[in-house]
Amino acid sequence: MPPPPLLLLLLLGPLGPLPHGAVAGPAQAEDAVELHFSTERPRQLVSPAFLSFTIDANLATEPRFLTFLGSPKLRTLARGLSPAYLRFGGTKTDFLIFDPHKEPTFEERSYWQSQVNQDTCKSGPIPSDVEKRLQMEWPFQEQLLLREQYQREFKNSTYSKSSVDMLHAFANCSGLHLIFGLNALLRTADLQWNSSNARLLLDYCSSKSYNISWELGNEPNSFWKKAGIFIDGLQLGKDFIELRKLLEKFTSSSAKLYGPDVGQPRGKTVKMLSSFLKAGGAVIDSVTWHHYYVNGRIATKEDFLNPDVLDTFIVSVQKVLQDYWLSLLFKKLVGTTVLMASVKGPERGKLRVYLHCTNINHPRYKEGDLTLYALNLHNVTKRLLLPSHLFNKQVDKYLLKPLGPDGLLSKSVQLNGQTLRMVDDQTLPVLTEKPLRPGSSLGLPPFSYGFFVIRNAKVAACI
Repeated sequence: MPPPPLLLLLLLGPLGPLPHGAVAGPAQAEDAVELHFSTERPRQLVSPAFLSFTIDANLATEPRFLTFLGSPKLRTLARGLSPAYLRFGGTKTDFLIFDPHKEPTFEERSYWQSQVNQDTCKSGPIPSDVEKRLQMEWPFQEQLLLREQYQREFKNSTYSKSSVDMLHAFANCSGLHLIFGLNALLRTADLQWNSSNARLLLDYCSSKSYNISWELGNEPNSFWKKAGIFIDGLQLGKDFIELRKLLEKFTSSSAKLYGPDVGQPRGKTVKMLSSFLKAGGAVIDSVTWHHYYVNGRIATKEDFLNPDVLDTFIVSVQKVLQDYWLSLLFKKLVGTTVLMASVKGPERGKLRVYLHCTNINHPRYKEGDLTLYALNLHNVTKRLLLPSHLFNKQVDKYLLKPLGPDGLLSKSVQLNGQTLRMVDDQTLPVLTEKPLRPGSSLGLPPFSYGFFVIRNAKVAACI
């Protein structure tokens, strides 16, 4: 069930490689499964910005790598997921310091110089020599970051005005709203938050009229492990009150404040969250926390196909297939109104079904249509049977399957049998439906993910 509207769900971290050994087997049988819908009234509403994503703050450790954000191809991919939030955050958030006097890197200067007299949002490609050099250097930078993370020996880094410009330009030109994480480990001798660096950044963003929302700190419950500093929820609440006062001084009324960005809400973290909300809950716009399904370094295929793991939070189903195209289909087909759908019988655990009103911004569909999306964790094909009152409706199928013999390990995905890839750096592929004959069952092969738009459903809750 999606979170209440008060809660801002941020999908954190890259949707990266799938766990080792995840290979889809051949279908051995096709089982029919009855579905039950309840469409009389909405079950919940979600934000149009669901789902959203993060740029890890590690990218700014060496600001020259932020130049990648100038890639027209990357902006095109990001634009396909708008509206969405773009969170700049992660562990490194609390080890980054804004230096307004720092000179931009050679790569950043090269990029901006190539954009002279151009609209920033219609920028050309990154200079080829710069892009090639950055691509060659990135694997070494990645190893340094991983070593720092494993050893938990985090060092402060500085970033420049140019770095902020790159982040804002990427978000703005991609139709995203930037949420910027501020360093919460900058402390006075008595452990009060030292807001002086945040003031410098807010002053600069104000001078540029940047529309940005803000966070303070990343997983404050783990500050002791990362930096040997303990901050309780009461102090954290006071820190957020201080930040809210700064936002009122430096930013527009549209700037939001999110937090406290704690880790898994259990044990001592729950205590921190509770005391934070009592002290500073009134100054935040939404509560944020992080949810981890598995340890990504040791996850197995069985972890990703385990209903008990999926039940810890529904959105984890995105990790079953290579990510981006699934997210794009969700944005195009799924509306904000959540309805009830369930599976009849014992299939519930490994057959996951969700029902929304269809996104009426899609040119093919209209108010009253329904979008069913489903995930099959079985190693056999399942055939979904719509409720009787919808059985004879026209249905458009959008079936996602991994491409090639690697199965779920594949880095490519097919939509209705056609491989999805960009036409060019500026053009996303057409997401072509497959119309089904009225009365057809909805076939869902093993380890596949499908969207089914039920046309002319005339559901009152969707009108």
